[in-house]
Amino acid sequence: MPLVQAVLDNLDLILKGFGYTIALFLISAVLSLALGTFLVAMRVGPVAVMRKAAATYVTLVRNTPLLIVFLFFVIAGPKLGINFKWLDVHIGPFDFTSFFGAAVAALSLYTSTFVCEALRSGVNAVPLGQSEAARAIGLTFAGGMRQVVLPQAVRASVPPLASTMIALVKNTSVAAVFGVAEAVSRMRALTNNNAGDRWEIFIVIALGYIILVELISAVAIVLERRWRIA
Repeated sequence: MPLVQAVLDNLDLILKGFGYTIALFLISAVLSLALGTFLVAMRVGPVAVMRKAAATYVTLVRNTPLLIVFLFFVIAGPKLGINFKWLDVHIGPFDFTSFFGAAVAALSLYTSTFVCEALRSGVNAVPLGQSEAARAIGLTFAGGMRQVVLPQAVRASVPPLASTMIALVKNTSVAAVFGVAEAVSRMRALTNNNAGDRWEIFIVIALGYIILVELISAVAIVLERRWRIA
């Protein structure tokens, strides 16, 4: 069967491509969650300058196309001294070079703005009395956010955060344009070399992304059920 043959002949390349996709997703997810949490703390904090700075950053980056963010790190960044030439890690068949570092930076900074807004909606869902109670027992703003507000905000933000992570795993495909051999890049190369099996390769790559999205959705459902508040 053409489908089986086209996939089996290039299975190692397809799996390697999805390996890069998963690596991009996992690293960018961790960094964007950390930066997004820091941004939301700034946006709801008591310091006006920090609130305005965070709001400006979120507005500018969130409304900028991801492709332009990538172009900044790949083209403009090196001219400004922002580069990832120091990154040269090899783990088995995977090579993590400056292009991979630029892709992680672009994805992380871009996604962190959506994480920030998702968490901010969760913070707004926390009753004001919770913050007042935290201050009443002597907690600082940082302590109240860390111990009282954010844990409740994260519970309320699981659905929008899951949507953000799903968007992130699909946005990793943009890295193909800049030399990262992830799944879409592999698909492009394989379809060029196997013109007669293009639709079959498209279907397999699409199924791979569907599986990743369904895994993220399943984790979100488990967390939502575990943290559900009556």
